[in-house]
Amino acid sequence: MNQVFYNGVSSLIQKENILLKEPMKRHTTFRIGGEADFYLKPNGIEEMAKLIKYCNSINMEYCIIGNGSNLLVGDEGYRGAIIQVFDNKNHLRIEGKKIIAGAGALLSQIANFAWENELTGMEFAAGIPGTIGGAVVMNAGAYGSEMKEIVTKVEAVTGNGEIIFLTEEELGFGYRMSIFKKRPLIAMEVTLELEKGEKSMIKARMNELKEKRVKSQPLEFPSAGSVFKRPEGYYAGKLIMDAGLRGFRVGGAMVSKKHCGFIINVGDASAKDVKDLIGEIQDRVREKFGVMLEPEVCMIGEF
Repeated sequence: MNQVFYNGVSSLIQKENILLKEPMKRHTTFRIGGEADFYLKPNGIEEMAKLIKYCNSINMEYCIIGNGSNLLVGDEGYRGAIIQVFDNKNHLRIEGKKIIAGAGALLSQIANFAWENELTGMEFAAGIPGTIGGAVVMNAGAYGSEMKEIVTKVEAVTGNGEIIFLTEEELGFGYRMSIFKKRPLIAMEVTLELEKGEKSMIKARMNELKEKRVKSQPLEFPSAGSVFKRPEGYYAGKLIMDAGLRGFRVGGAMVSKKHCGFIINVGDASAKDVKDLIGEIQDRVREKFGVMLEPEVCMIGEF
C-alpha cells in the first residue's frame, strides 16, 4: 500500500470512504474487473475538489467513475485511485421547470423524478443504465434524443481543485462528446431544463421506450450497453451482424444474439475476453466493410 497517499487522503475524506484493494467487478455493470489500489468516495464537491488537487499535486493516477455502466477494468486491476461519484452525490431538487441533480444520480431516478413533477423531456434517458454525470461527459442519447437538448449548466471541479460553472455553450456537446472529454474536468452537479407535460403521457412514453428496450436489448445479462459508437452512415449492430458475428464468443464474452451492438458476460468473462472480442469484431468489420468501429466503452487498468 502507498502509505503516504493513504495518510494524505485520510486527512481529506472520511476513512470509511477509503477502500483498499477493492475488486472492481463489484462496481461495473459488466461484473468484471481486478482490484483497484484505492477506491475513494468523497462526500460532496468540496471534498472532491481537495482530493483532485491532492492527487494532481503528487502525480497520483486516478479515474472518476459513476456506477460503472460504461466501464471495463482490466483483470490485473488499477494501479491508482478510483474516485466514485455515485453513492455520496445523488441528490435531486426542483426549481420550476428545472431539475438540479447530483452527478451520481441515476438517469432512471431523474426520469421518475421528472414524471412525478409533471416534467417532460427526460423520457428518452429513463432506460440508460448510468448516472447523469457520465451521461453529460459522453452526451448520452437514445431514441433520437441527447443530453445536450436538456442540459443547461454543469458545476464542475477542475484539475487544480477549483469549482467552476459551465454554461450550455461552454459544454462543447457533440456526438458522444463534451468538453469533459477534452479537459481534466469532473461534472458534479447538472441543471436540466425540461417542459411541463401531462403526467399520464409522460408515463406512457416511458413505458413505450422501456418495452422497446426489453424487446431489443439483452438486459438479462451483465453488459456495458452499446460497445461501439455509431459509425457515420451505418449502425454498429447491423455491421457486426452482417459480418457473421451474431453469438460469436471469446471465453465468457459473447456478441449478443438479441442485439449485436452489445457484448454480454455469459459466464465469468474476463476483461481480456471482452477486449479480445472487441478487437476481433473490429478486425472482421473492417475487413468486410472497410469501417473501423470505435469503442464507446472506457477501458482502464492492467489487462
